Amino acid sequence: MGDPPRHSRAARVFVINVDGASRGNPGPAAAGWIIRDARDGQPLLEKGRALGKETNNRAEYFALIFALEDAVLLSADDVLVRSDSELLVKQMTGQYRVKNAGLKGLFKRAMDLAGGFKRFHVHHVPREENKEADAAANAVLDGKEPG
Repeated sequence: MGDPPRHSRAARVFVINVDGASRGNPGPAAAGWIIRDARDGQPLLEKGRALGKETNNRAEYFALIFALEDAVLLSADDVLVRSDSELLVKQMTGQYRVKNAGLKGLFKRAMDLAGGFKRFHVHHVPREENKEADAAANAVLDGKEPG
């Protein structure tokens, strides 16, 4: 009789904006992220998480890691990350080496997560194009819920 027909699901493609915020460097910090369906731009989730006392660069990496962990839970196939952190983008794309000891473990975790998707891209965007992720991180610092 042969094998039953295989039904492939449509690829799950997400656009993710991430941002970290630190009031002081280091200081009270938070991560914010928004995951959208790439087909229609509709937000699937908007989150923020307090980090305690961190540097801004570490907060940026935490935002990326938390967002990628959520993308895994949402069964993402392809991920496009948008960040206003030039350092994070250039490190994730291999243009800069990660020299700071405090970022090396976070970079490794982010790269491990990124490697789990069929396609992963990260792009630098101006701050104006990352306002929602910034607002999610700052809402947490202000003691409010993101969104």
